[in-house]
Amino acid sequence: MKKTNSIDCFKCRFFYVTWDANNPRGCKAFGFKTRRLPSDVVFEASGEPCMKFSPKPDNPSSGNSSRGGWIA
Repeated sequence: MKKTNSIDCFKCRFFYVTWDANNPRGCKAFGFKTRRLPSDVVFEASGEPCMKFSPKPDNPSSGNSSRGGWIA
């Protein structure tokens, strides 16, 4: 089987860092924690790239003043 996993979990809205030293990375979409990148675990288990990947929303502090609020 050819491994071609190009999903970057760090750019996914479901990725999170846990307090568990043995399993420091987690996936909220699939509900598990792991030592490796969750997308690698999903690929290894299913043979398919992660289908739950969803890009993180834009950073609100990136200067987008159309969201309201005030500027000091």
